Amino acid sequence: MTTERLEEGNKAPAFTLLDQDGNKVKLADFKGQKIILYFFPAASTPGCTKEACDFNDNLNPLKAAGYTVVGISKDPISKLKKFHTNQDLNFVLLSDESLDVHNLYGSYGTKTLYGREYEGVLRSTFVIDEKGKVTLALYNVKATGHVKMLRKMLDI
Repeated sequence: MTTERLEEGNKAPAFTLLDQDGNKVKLADFKGQKIILYFFPAASTPGCTKEACDFNDNLNPLKAAGYTVVGISKDPISKLKKFHTNQDLNFVLLSDESLDVHNLYGSYGTKTLYGREYEGVLRSTFVIDEKGKVTLALYNVKATGHVKMLRKMLDI
């Protein structure tokens, strides 16, 4: 089930998921904050590790500009906890094993690899403003260089 892709100006779909420590986290918890919400295919894989470490390495300038980074994957909590610890990440990772939130954000769907089509997580990033509106919706981003591109787009 793939939903429509989100666009700038859409209200960010509400969700409640568990973080790497098993705590409930709701989108509403971030009301009044700017959020960078990014979806990644699988913890501890080379591309996802690179992307997570890039976000981690850029947390200070992102925080200084008022942004909170949150990652979401379909991995179980135990795998996210290990990834979070092994990479010494300083931001929250959320588990969406049901893919419900992925589908709300249009971050799961048809992908192509070497000419073969299959269903999977679409690496995507959403910037959400203090009022819960999507200000940037980026789909099929590359793991390498993504954070640098995002900083440029956000003028950070």
